[in-house]
Amino acid sequence: MIGLDATIMNVALPKVQTSLHFSATGASWVLNAYALAFGGLVLLGGRSGDILGRRKMFMTGLVLFTASSLLGGLATQDWELVAARSAQGVGAALAAPSALALLMINFPDVAQRTRALALYSITMALGTTVGLILGGVLVSWTSWRWVLFVNVPVGVVIALLTPKYVKSAPPRPGRFDVGGAVISTAGVGLLIYGFIYASTSGWGDARTIGVLVAAVVLLALFLVVESRVEQPVTPLHLFRSRNRAAGYIHIFLLMAAMYGLYFFGTQFMETVLDFSPFRTGIAFLVTTLAATFAARGVGRLLPRFGAKPLLTAGAASTLLGSLWMTQLSATSSYLSGLVGPLFLFGLGMGLSMPALNVTILAGVSPQESGAAAGLLQAMQFIGGTIGLSVLVTVFGTAAKHAAAHPPAGATAHNLGDYVLAHGIASAYVAGVVFTACTLIVAALIVKGAKPAVSS
Repeated sequence: MIGLDATIMNVALPKVQTSLHFSATGASWVLNAYALAFGGLVLLGGRSGDILGRRKMFMTGLVLFTASSLLGGLATQDWELVAARSAQGVGAALAAPSALALLMINFPDVAQRTRALALYSITMALGTTVGLILGGVLVSWTSWRWVLFVNVPVGVVIALLTPKYVKSAPPRPGRFDVGGAVISTAGVGLLIYGFIYASTSGWGDARTIGVLVAAVVLLALFLVVESRVEQPVTPLHLFRSRNRAAGYIHIFLLMAAMYGLYFFGTQFMETVLDFSPFRTGIAFLVTTLAATFAARGVGRLLPRFGAKPLLTAGAASTLLGSLWMTQLSATSSYLSGLVGPLFLFGLGMGLSMPALNVTILAGVSPQESGAAAGLLQAMQFIGGTIGLSVLVTVFGTAAKHAAAHPPAGATAHNLGDYVLAHGIASAYVAGVVFTACTLIVAALIVKGAKPAVSS
């Protein structure tokens, strides 16, 4: 559901803007409200599961996510939809870390757990692509409201089945680190907002600078607070493991490049190649199929060889995909310009994500698995948000330069395609930097020992 929701609303946004009379800038808050709520609260959501019980927090987040999906689909005013999307983000922040932590509890056997984490990675990748396809179908054949309503029956079924089939460890007695929770929520929220704002208003804007400075100050204060309290929201000793710290860095950098692939790939297909939203979603199946193929093999390879060779191979694959994206041009076709990068990114994701999940959660005590999972998902989300804003900034600069220096004899239509393709190819120079860094982390920082996943 959460993977689906990451992309399905993007397809519906133009229809939403017309139906509820959003302004051009106001419509972006249908996406940003969810991003801020989820990114700001996911650390707290993970720790809440450790203290209050993971199944309880999973159910709470699930019910909130489902109810807010229903209310969002019924919205008649723009503010009602934005409020519902915020509530969805809160629900996702509560449910997602506990979902991952519950996998650790329900599969105590190491081999079973590795396969479960691989399936988890496949499911998230599949949900993202299905969101693009299903969004195109629902918007074309019914109404934009069904991109929200579709969550309701799924959420109801999961809520009914979870108490029967999902086991949960007893909650850890303790109390909340209120100061850390408030500071982390504000700091991460401001960081995400700052990068979202920078992508549209520029890095030199006074508000952008002010918000990012405030975020850095709050996050620095958060580290000080967490180092002194007895039961922190994010136990800093999680970073003492070299492999776990490298895993967090790796997933941050990988998502920084991956979000751009979906964002720019969609624009290129629908603008230059004139694909419909439905056809665009089908085109992204290459990524999902490659990820599924690779992740299924990880379940067998990881116990034998450990995470390092899989992470290195996955990073090399995404680096090649990024390099290929820098060659995109207005004359590129789907087969010549996008199938290769989509396949290589999918292969890299399928090799990397299950190995990263195991590496990060290996050796974490059951009492802190929610906090570790929350931090994992926070790094995913923050990395994607920051990476996309960097790529969008590079894209904007390159596109302006291309528009000011058009090729000889370009028509108005051809010029638009040229500017878009040139901007995307230039943006992925930054993508190459991100993916090259993942290769450095995997090859030089991650230790080669096989993961010993605690049961």
